Amino acid sequence: MPTYVYRCRDCGHEFEKVQRMSDNPLTQCPKCKGKIGRVPCAVGITFKGSGFHVNDYPSSKSATAAPAKKEETKAGTAATSAS
Repeated sequence: MPTYVYRCRDCGHEFEKVQRMSDNPLTQCPKCKGKIGRVPCAVGITFKGSGFHVNDYPSSKSATAAPAKKEETKAGTAATSAS
């Protein structure tokens, strides 16, 4: 069940209420009995599984590409061993 945020238009009291989506919205402030309205809130969404843009169209930078490693040159190791 979603949590709705309400704010009183008269006293500014803000509170949350867990309700079913099919329930009627509340209309009266529990504090001052004034009129209240729902406050729009952002929600977090996580898409999982295949069929989403991230999976279907990967970026040009491949996550599987190994980073370049620094390798010693053969000339550098030969010069060290000759000393």
